[in-house]
Amino acid sequence: MKLIAADFLAALLAWVCFFLLRKYLLSEMTPGYRFSEGALFTLTGGAVMIAAFWMLLYALIGEYRDIFRKSRLAEIIRLARVSILGALIIFFAFLLDDQGVSNYRLYYKTITAYFLLHFFITAILRTWAVTSVQRLVHNGTISFNTLLVGSNALAYETYHELARTSRHLGLKLVGFAPVGDTVDEALAAELPTRGSYKRLPALIRALKLEQIVIAIEPSEHRMIQEILTLLEGTNTRVSILPDLYQMLLGSVKVNHLFGTPLIEIKHDLLPLWQEVTKRGLDIAGSLLFLLLAWPVYAFTAIMVRTSSPGPIFYSQERVGRLGHPFRIYKFRSMYVDAEKMGPSLSSDHDPRITPWGRFMRKVRLDELPQFWNVVKGDMSLVGPRPERQFYIDQIVKVAPHYRHLHRVRPGITSLGQVKYGYAETVAQMVERLKFDILYIENMSLAMDFRVMLYTLKIIVEGRGK
Repeated sequence: MKLIAADFLAALLAWVCFFLLRKYLLSEMTPGYRFSEGALFTLTGGAVMIAAFWMLLYALIGEYRDIFRKSRLAEIIRLARVSILGALIIFFAFLLDDQGVSNYRLYYKTITAYFLLHFFITAILRTWAVTSVQRLVHNGTISFNTLLVGSNALAYETYHELARTSRHLGLKLVGFAPVGDTVDEALAAELPTRGSYKRLPALIRALKLEQIVIAIEPSEHRMIQEILTLLEGTNTRVSILPDLYQMLLGSVKVNHLFGTPLIEIKHDLLPLWQEVTKRGLDIAGSLLFLLLAWPVYAFTAIMVRTSSPGPIFYSQERVGRLGHPFRIYKFRSMYVDAEKMGPSLSSDHDPRITPWGRFMRKVRLDELPQFWNVVKGDMSLVGPRPERQFYIDQIVKVAPHYRHLHRVRPGITSLGQVKYGYAETVAQMVERLKFDILYIENMSLAMDFRVMLYTLKIIVEGRGK
């Protein structure tokens, strides 16, 4: 909150100072000048609006993420770039058509003055805010539960280096997870063993881990991919120790020069502004559809009720983003107690599906209630289709990288669904997985738009199932 308050106050002060400076440059301020009530109202309203713009801009570019690990120098450099961008936007939006400017050179003075005022005032207040937040990390008030993955001599060396700098980084080492058969005796004597690395997902939940440091010998590097696969779909920060070859190539970039050199594995699939835009479009699009399509909902509900005995809606537990379970909603397309013998995937001539349910599936009417799941935040308009834990347990035995799908919200429609279609067996689910992985690795708003167009084409052609 300190960082947000500092930025808001800085934006207000910068705009007020700029307003007064502009009056001076335009020779509108003379000895004895007084603000009228209207001018004061305009100044106050304008300052609040401009400050709100800066807050939105900072949020969109990710300034308020991971605030406890910020570097003051990096923040100043980043702030300079953002200040230039924001000053240009404000200049072209509000100041370019300033009727009081008669000499174009005043435009250069105007934008330069505003940039400098905003940058320096914000830099001072933000440095104060970041310093006060870092103090909480350095004195141990705020810390991050950290697990060391590795058990050889390198892991022991890494532990000692991290222990030396842990207060500065805010790391709280809670133990280590052995890799391989060898466990360094000195490491085991100083740090508790938390179980095999193969239990990482369970350890993350049990120990409330916020960071994992992978420190394994070069001979064990073949296991890195397996470890990273186990960590897919978690929200834990992951770092690995680079080897000498990577250092020589210059591929290692470190945040703390005098600490242990670590390569951070990034989880972000989309730039923050695209992530925010995608979520905004999900909510706006779903609410608009729910509002406009109510006659379709009403007609479908009546047909479900009259076509067979039982409830109109059907809900089922599925697994969503970061492995969190949620209840998905559908119009009921099967007879009641269709799964009394246990979970079973549907097929082309599935006798459990009602006649009306078969039509609904062809044109995707049964999926309409999921727009409410999107509004709630369980799902997105576009994303991999969510599955039940029963089937996920079978899929990961064959394709452990299925966990990759849990990095994003599941969707009402997906690239796998439009390119492959519905899966009738676990083997087909695994086959369809490649399309969903392809979507995640190439996520963008443009990709979402193309998937929605493909989905519309399938609905029009009645090729659903």
